[in-house]
Amino acid sequence: MNTRNTLVRTLRNAALGTALFALLPAAAMAQDAALPEKIKAAKALVVGIEATYPPMAYKDPKTNQRVGVNVDLVESIAKELGVSVKWEEMTFEQLMTSLTTGRIDMIGTAISDLPSRREKLTFVDYLVTGAQPFTTVTKKDAIKSETDLCGKTVGAPRTTNYFPVAQAWSEKNCVGAGKPAATVNGTAGATATRLDLKQGRLDAAVLGPEYVAYLMADEPNTYALAGEPLIKTLFGFAFDKKDTALRDAVATALRATIKNGSYQQALQKFGLERQAVTEVTIDAGT
Repeated sequence: MNTRNTLVRTLRNAALGTALFALLPAAAMAQDAALPEKIKAAKALVVGIEATYPPMAYKDPKTNQRVGVNVDLVESIAKELGVSVKWEEMTFEQLMTSLTTGRIDMIGTAISDLPSRREKLTFVDYLVTGAQPFTTVTKKDAIKSETDLCGKTVGAPRTTNYFPVAQAWSEKNCVGAGKPAATVNGTAGATATRLDLKQGRLDAAVLGPEYVAYLMADEPNTYALAGEPLIKTLFGFAFDKKDTALRDAVATALRATIKNGSYQQALQKFGLERQAVTEVTIDAGT
């Protein structure tokens, strides 16, 4: 009888232990095993970010604290990985060099996953984006659609993909259709683009739909969309091309944030639900 009771207790304890083990985040356990030794030893992920692009990453003017979609997503990913985040703020131009030289482990800023960038980088895609043309309300009657950009002065940050996209779009859709080309000016960044547009140095501008949505909410009755995006692509968290172990661990962690709802919460917080991905992909941007 005692032997039987002991056996029952043993089986019950084993079953309870199995159940409790099953409640642990399976993704987090898998990620911990897959993390590179350098990350495991440091217990931290060094993430490069440019905090000048709301609502993805920027400084809250009231608190001067770093906030944004990317900030929330990276923190959620790090939680799944069981590590902390060490942020390294830098300019957009410094991000890729800092990654390939080992100063940072990943790029956590909003960067488009493009085939040309995959010569040195590899991406975990997490958000649908594109190149959205927009103008001011004072010019919305003259620039109602993207075809109205022909013959106009259009601005886009010179260090981003929006600049060559706008140039290529003009060549195909303006010049190719026998219309005057759009004059595409390279600006010093999203903030500079916004200022140039407001001050009348530009007729229209091209930025990500996420930033345009932020501008329209931040300054009501100031801006208007100018048609559809010139292209659609994906934002991705970027890694050195050789660092596939960390990339894959982050991809697994991102899937876990989608499953537990923290991904959706981050997007809803900043009004970007429509740009959510339905699945996490690797190097799928076009």
